[in-house]
Amino acid sequence: MDDSPDPRAAAAAAFAVALDGWDRARPVIVVGHSDADGLAAVAILVRALHAAGWTAAPRIVGKGETPWDKPLAAELAERAPGGLIVTDLGTRPEPVLPGTPTVIIDHHVPTGRAPGATVVSGNGLSPEPTSALLAWWCAGALGDQAGLLWLAALGLIGDMAPPFPELAAAEARWGKTALKDATALVNAPRRTATADAGPALALLLRGDGPKIVTREPSPERDALIAAKEEVKAAVEAARRTPPRVVGDVALIRFSSPCQIHPLIAQQWRGRLKDKIVLAANDGYRDGWVHFAARSATGRDLIDFLAAHRPAGADGRYGAGHAQATGGALRLAEWRAFAAGLGFSEQQAAA
Repeated sequence: MDDSPDPRAAAAAAFAVALDGWDRARPVIVVGHSDADGLAAVAILVRALHAAGWTAAPRIVGKGETPWDKPLAAELAERAPGGLIVTDLGTRPEPVLPGTPTVIIDHHVPTGRAPGATVVSGNGLSPEPTSALLAWWCAGALGDQAGLLWLAALGLIGDMAPPFPELAAAEARWGKTALKDATALVNAPRRTATADAGPALALLLRGDGPKIVTREPSPERDALIAAKEEVKAAVEAARRTPPRVVGDVALIRFSSPCQIHPLIAQQWRGRLKDKIVLAANDGYRDGWVHFAARSATGRDLIDFLAAHRPAGADGRYGAGHAQATGGALRLAEWRAFAAGLGFSEQQAAA
């Protein structure tokens, strides 16, 4: 999508054109990220498609998964979709399912563009919309989506986006505190050891507002509350880890089954204002080091990681935003990456 004077209309128009050529006799699969922005984007699209008479099914990525990996791509191919929507997972040059009509809805810095895919991107727009807001704009091509605006608000709050008028409208209708509290709960499951965001998605697919997350009793809500407590305990344990500093890079190295490295990096960002902070976790997934990069210096962290990219790094490395990025590296690649930054083998280990 171009930097149009009316990006809302441009998103809806691009989505409408893409859907016009899809086979309605076959399902649409909507694949998305497991954070609040990705979950909200998936829920908006699935619900809007259902209301418009389409058959649509969600697929949230699990721990370490991307739709560009062979196992997940094979799973999607077996379902023979008439169309594929990929949201909040980046924009890459490789197609997920070659030959399947695809729409990419995303706001991260793109690393390429798959041939034939329709791309609705918020990157470069000012202010920059999140994937959920882009999805809500796109869904406007299928009818009035005012009832789903609360979902777009969760994505905006979850990714700390600028105050769009859509957010103000959602807060006036559903309440600022309710939306904020719902976002925190929806975000929690994907950071747990199991990384099961299924309960959060289930609530977003059936709710008519944030109270289904924050107040209405359900097994899914219980799961979200338990997830938040699990993550809180993991953060408390990891935040005691002291940084190891080499030059302008501070490394916080720990091992946790929870995806807390972005939270730890963000906490240290405010304390080490002149450093690039790397929070690295080798307990999240066996055989890998997952890390988050943050900095208060204003440096472009995607450029920084690109300059230090180790051999063997794949699409999990160095994507996201200029001020909020990271990656995942196998142990040997991590050691090479850390050595390139000047850290000894002992310093690079947990």
